[in-house]
Amino acid sequence: MKLSTKGRYAVMAMVDLAATSEGQPIALADIAERQEISLSYLEQLFAKLRRGGLVRSVRGPGGGYLLARTAEETRVSDVILAVDEPIRATRCTPGSPAGCKSNKARCLTHDLWEELGNQIHLYLGSVSLQDVVARQVRSTGFPPAMAPKPTMGAAAE
Repeated sequence: MKLSTKGRYAVMAMVDLAATSEGQPIALADIAERQEISLSYLEQLFAKLRRGGLVRSVRGPGGGYLLARTAEETRVSDVILAVDEPIRATRCTPGSPAGCKSNKARCLTHDLWEELGNQIHLYLGSVSLQDVVARQVRSTGFPPAMAPKPTMGAAAE
């Protein structure tokens, strides 16, 4: 599963805004330069973020964008959903009883992929922009019970 550039770039830009604004509006051109994202693409994304209530614009000299809520209150999942990026791992419509097969049945792995999408949404909903700015997004790795076990051949050597 791969997150599209729309979702990734929106999160990158919002984290940049959270890290650099210090209460002052930031020009999209500055974010575009720092993050190496096309300015026209950022303009499209920020129009959606503004409609989603995540940023507000300030017009005039010294204008730009500010977070509409604090970085602590803004979740990564909010950003992704605001730019219309679905968080799902199935090819079926979420919540639909119809499956993705031609006969409208669900494939054998449907529940697996649907739950993966749910877990991704839960995780991204637990991470704030401030967590990313402060580099407090932790990598848990494998829980001890799930850690890969050495194979018999490796243990015998």
